[in-house]
Amino acid sequence: MELLQLKYFQTVARHEHMTRAAEELCIVQPALSKMISILEKELGVQLFDRVGKHIKLNQYGRAFLKNVEKALAALEDGKRELADLSLEKYKYIHLAILVGSHILSDILVEFRKQYSNIGFHLVQHVSRSAIQPNFDLCISSSPLELQNIDSTPLVNEEIFLAVPSNHRLAGRSSVHLQEVADEDFISLRSGKSMRGLTDDFCRLAGFTPRIVFETDDPSTVSGLVKAGLGVAFIPGVSWGGTTGSSIILLHIKEPICRRTLWLSWVRDRYVTESSQIFRQFMIEYFSRFKK
Repeated sequence: MELLQLKYFQTVARHEHMTRAAEELCIVQPALSKMISILEKELGVQLFDRVGKHIKLNQYGRAFLKNVEKALAALEDGKRELADLSLEKYKYIHLAILVGSHILSDILVEFRKQYSNIGFHLVQHVSRSAIQPNFDLCISSSPLELQNIDSTPLVNEEIFLAVPSNHRLAGRSSVHLQEVADEDFISLRSGKSMRGLTDDFCRLAGFTPRIVFETDDPSTVSGLVKAGLGVAFIPGVSWGGTTGSSIILLHIKEPICRRTLWLSWVRDRYVTESSQIFRQFMIEYFSRFKK
């Protein structure tokens, strides 16, 4: 049994789709299928149930996958620990960013002033369902629903209603959300955690928002508000730097509109010294926003 076989099996098990797994692994699908078949012969059991062109991990596959993931994680931990103990001056942190990308540059600039020997491998613009526990740290808007994950809250941020400076409510400092039930809304697309949260806010206020623009990019949301094309929800901390004088942020009196940012890491995995330093730095950095 070879290490490569185990990595290939893990990828196929995650996708339960031979072609998609082959694309991720950058090999041809017949070669991947053959390697999985060889592994099954060696183990003496079928790891997948095959129905036509579809495959599904069966009870043997699920049991084997648990041990494969433990073995691969242990090997990865060994690599991390050796790299941490090595004399290499430059270290890297694998950081997954599900929220807060617009303040990330400010965070990293400040961090690198103190720790210029630590770099980052950044994973951005992925959905929560696609994220895998192969990171050192992950920033998200709720604790990750993955196995063996520990999380700590960074900050509880207010979510404001953003209106253009010439809007009828621009002279106000606060608003009840129900007051904008008939407005055009600009929002992140469906599937984003922020979108689900703000849809819930509107539901609590007794209406479904009329969304006229959807986007993946917070800067685009702000730009469209600035252009007078609608109103939008803007998190006060994690979307820092996306607003300007042409946008007015209104406190929402009712319902209460807030969310918590979390920092997560994999439990029982070796935590490098660099990751420990950055984790503490993040906790201290966000403490300035707490009230």
